[in-house]
Amino acid sequence: MESTTDRRLLDTGVDDPTDPDGARRADRLEHDPWRVLRIQSEFVAGFDAMSDVAAAVTVFGSARTTPESPEYALGVELGGALADAGYAVITGGGPGAMEAANRGAAQAGGRSIGLGIELPFEQSLNEWVDLGVNFRYFFARKTMFVKYAQAFVCLPGGFGTMDELFEALTLVQTKKVTRFPIVLLGADYWQGLLDWITGTLVPAGTVSERDVALLHVTDSVAETVDIITRAAARIEASNR
Repeated sequence: MESTTDRRLLDTGVDDPTDPDGARRADRLEHDPWRVLRIQSEFVAGFDAMSDVAAAVTVFGSARTTPESPEYALGVELGGALADAGYAVITGGGPGAMEAANRGAAQAGGRSIGLGIELPFEQSLNEWVDLGVNFRYFFARKTMFVKYAQAFVCLPGGFGTMDELFEALTLVQTKKVTRFPIVLLGADYWQGLLDWITGTLVPAGTVSERDVALLHVTDSVAETVDIITRAAARIEASNR
């Protein structure tokens, strides 16, 4: 089975029935302290590469989106509109919806950024990325998605997109980051999730109506950009 740097870090090797001689645990004891230096180097490399990124929007979406699909066209339109509004576009740098957003930004003359990740299967940065950074560790990469963005936009996607969406929601809800808009682009795709949140989580008391208000659902790229620019203007005004 193919492994990754993340997996080797997170496999504990403690009481592992598949490792009766404790070889994995011994490897952990020997190598984990040195892995800290590799983790540190990823943060340093990311901060250095992204240091001159000013206004930017992070776009998430499925790597499985095909170039012939309406979702791909929506991603291209979104990337172009964000570039026209003066925002760099940050994606995971892969194919599908990520490629679409990078393509739209690049074709509009904007900055197109891809933050890649080591995976067990081959995935390289798409051809539309003009600033690319590859990461071994998901948590280092996720920091870059958040640190340099003024908004998040989620195109239709799977588990990875859901992970990134709910992490963004948690960071905003707990005030770990300045409140910025989180837009779900594609109402038909996202409505079921929103219905579950409002119909199950809110009545159960596990989230509040105010938490739900952190999400904006729309089919319109123009409305998405308007939500982002109005939020940026409010934050700028409050900082004066």
